[in-house]
Amino acid sequence: MELFIAVVILALCFDLINGFHDAANSIATVVSTRVLSPGIAVIWAAAFNFIAYWIFPMHVANAVAKIVHKENIDMIVISAGLASAIFWNLLTWYYGIPSSSSHTLIGGFAGAGIAAGGMGAIDMGAIMKPIYFIVLAPFIGMFVSYTISIITLHICKRSNPVKVDRVFRRLQLLSAAAYSLGHGGNDAQKVMGIIAAASVAQGLIPDLQHMQEWIPIACYTAISFGTLIGGWRIVKTMGQKITKLTPFEGFSAETGGAITLFATGALGIPVSTTHTITGSIIGVGITKRLSAVKWGVTLNLVWAWLLTIPVSGVLAIIFYKLFKLL
Repeated sequence: MELFIAVVILALCFDLINGFHDAANSIATVVSTRVLSPGIAVIWAAAFNFIAYWIFPMHVANAVAKIVHKENIDMIVISAGLASAIFWNLLTWYYGIPSSSSHTLIGGFAGAGIAAGGMGAIDMGAIMKPIYFIVLAPFIGMFVSYTISIITLHICKRSNPVKVDRVFRRLQLLSAAAYSLGHGGNDAQKVMGIIAAASVAQGLIPDLQHMQEWIPIACYTAISFGTLIGGWRIVKTMGQKITKLTPFEGFSAETGGAITLFATGALGIPVSTTHTITGSIIGVGITKRLSAVKWGVTLNLVWAWLLTIPVSGVLAIIFYKLFKLL
């Protein structure tokens, strides 16, 4: 039981780190357009992260919990996966790289499962969905935000620019709230799935359908508190280095990202909120011109995205071997 408690603490630590690592996803646009100050923005995002608990069903949590077959799950597997994910998140946060907390958790969990039981230990169908969406999520976000931008530009083309700016500053509060809801409904659920899988392995519950109430409450609290701490290195990358944003563009990017997250959450597909909002920001950037997007920065982000799952998997195998020795 002591090991189970240690796993829960480790999982909640990851959730907290996820919150400040991915705070940029929720607030970068609303801060860079100066609609909200950084302090108010993280409070706004944290509140809606938590509210997501009462809105989203547990589809994403179930999908993550099934990545490793339950007969191959034990506390060492989960501990190794979480240790790998925490290490990669802290490393990328330190260098200001907005990598995916979702994919590092999935890669770590899968890698630890492989270390324990070989390739047969993981459900390839469950892990291929998030792998496909490494590519699909940013492109969906890009397409939706681009479409919203074009429609809105057409509607507002005869309007007074000062009035348009004032209206979209207010609308951006709603779009930032919607995106934070999608972030909470997606990212916190992944850790719920990990703790629920640990509970099944420990014999505390028969299956994921009997998840105890404290699990989602603890996970949403941890990710919301992490968001309050904020990850300012990544906020700078997301809000300033990809493309310069106005309130109208910030609204379009957040709305495009929110629509993507709500849709994938409803389908139970664990996607990266980082990839989604990055694609959405690029989508509004290219409505001006292709050169408005800093493609060199974007290419560096893509490399981090592609490496996250395999590197996290390898790290998890190393942690698993170390933990077995201990």
